[in-house]
Amino acid sequence: MRAARHRPLVTPAIARSASSPSAADHTGLPSLPKGFSQWWTALPAAEAESRVLSLPNTRASANPITDPWGPRTWSSRMVPLSGQDRTLNEFSVARPADLTTDNLVILHGYGAGLGFFYKNFEPLTRAKGWHLYALDLLGMGRSSRPPFRIQAKARDQQIAEAEDWFVDSLEEWRALNRIDKMTLLGHSMGGYMAVCYALKYPGRLNKLILASPVGIPEDPYAADVDMAAPAGPTLDAEWTQDQEADSTKAHPGGGPNAHRLSAHNTHGHSAGRNSPAPRRPLPRWLTYLWDANISPFSFVRLSGPLGPRLVSGWTSRRFSHLPRDEALALHDYAYSLFRMRGSGEYALAYILAPGAFARSPLIRRVQGLGRQTLANGERENGVPVVFMYGENDWMDINGGHAAKKKMDAVREKVLETKSAAARAQDRGEAKVVVIPKAGHHLYLDNPDAFNEVLRREMDDVQRRDAVAP
Repeated sequence: MRAARHRPLVTPAIARSASSPSAADHTGLPSLPKGFSQWWTALPAAEAESRVLSLPNTRASANPITDPWGPRTWSSRMVPLSGQDRTLNEFSVARPADLTTDNLVILHGYGAGLGFFYKNFEPLTRAKGWHLYALDLLGMGRSSRPPFRIQAKARDQQIAEAEDWFVDSLEEWRALNRIDKMTLLGHSMGGYMAVCYALKYPGRLNKLILASPVGIPEDPYAADVDMAAPAGPTLDAEWTQDQEADSTKAHPGGGPNAHRLSAHNTHGHSAGRNSPAPRRPLPRWLTYLWDANISPFSFVRLSGPLGPRLVSGWTSRRFSHLPRDEALALHDYAYSLFRMRGSGEYALAYILAPGAFARSPLIRRVQGLGRQTLANGERENGVPVVFMYGENDWMDINGGHAAKKKMDAVREKVLETKSAAARAQDRGEAKVVVIPKAGHHLYLDNPDAFNEVLRREMDDVQRRDAVAP
C-alpha cells in the first residue's frame, strides 16, 4: 500500500487571515506572549472539548433526575473499530432504551469537531424519544488519526477510496451501536460524506439533512489538476468572513446567499441568473503548495509558538459575536484539534479541486438517493432530503435547488406507474431551507432558527414512523 499523495487545500486568504494582528485582538484572543504560553502548556484536545461541552446552557442539567426535559444522559466515549488505530470519538445524549425510538447522528465539516455543535445538543434533545450522537470523522477531531493511504491510481477510483475511508468507518460504528435506522445530519464536508454514505449503504436512513453541503454543483474544471479559480467568493470566505456579519446582516449584496460560491448545473452553465465572471488560472505558487502536502493545519503544526496566533486569525472572525468565555473556549478547542497529527485532512485534495468544487459532484449522483435495491431484493421507497443554507452562506444555494429538481424529476418518473397506495407511501421528498442571519456555519450563526428547523424535521420523522406500514 503506498502513501497517498497529500495535496491539501491552501488559499491566499488563509495567509492573510492568519497574519492579521487585528483579527486576533478584536475579541481578546491570544497575543504573541499568550500564544507562546498556550503552545507551551499544550491543552489536550480532550480537555478543550470538555470545556466547550461544559459551557452554560450546553446542558440543561447534569442530573438526569432533575433535568426538566429528561431523563437524559450525557456521555463521551471512544469507539474502537476494526483494524489498526481506527477509533471514533462519540458524544451522545441518551434516554432510557425503552423511551428511545429514533436516532439523530451529526457529522461535522472539514477539519472541525463535534464540539462546534455545542449550541444544538441540548435544544435538539428536548424532543422525546430521540438519542443524539455526534461523531468526529475518522482522522479528524479527537478520533484516531491513522495514516491516510490510497492504493488506487485512476482518478475515479481514488475519489471512491477517499470517500470510503470515512463512509466505511461510519457504517462500522452504526453496526456496533446496533442502530437499525437513523436521521443523518452532515455539515459541509460532513454533508458530502452523508450523501456518500446514503448511496453506498442504502436503507439505513429515515431522513438526510445536509447543512451547507460542499460538493453538490457541477464544475467543468473540477476533475482537472490545473483548475481555474472561481472569480467570486469560494472557500476563502471560510477564513475571511466573520460570524458577526453572517449572523446580523440580512440579504447583503442585494439578495440572500449573496456570498455564494457560484454553482453550475449538470450542463456546466451557471445555475443562477447572473453568470460568473471569466475564471483565471491558479497562481503557480498555490499549485506548488497544493502539491507539496501543505495544508492550513500544516502551518499550525509547523509554526510552533506562533500556532495559537495563526489559529486566532480564523477563530476571532468565526466566533466574533459570541461571549468572551465561549469564544476563548472555542479558540482553545480549535487550536487543540488543528495542531494534531495530519490524517483525514489529506483526503480533501482527492475529493475537492481548488475552489471547493467536487471532483465527482454530487449533482451527478443525487438521483440515486433512496432509490436503490436493498440486500433483500426490495427497492428503497425514497428518503426525505433537506438542503439547508445560511442566508449569507458562501456555499451556493443553487446547488441545493438543482439537486432538489433532479430528485423531484426522478420521483415523478418512479410514481408514474405506482398505485395510489404506493404513491402515498413514497418518502422521496426534497426541500431547500434558508436559515436567516446565518452564514456557512448556520448551526452556530443562528442556532435558535437552526434548531427550530431541525426539531420540525425530527417531528416529521416520528410522524412518518407512526403511519408506516
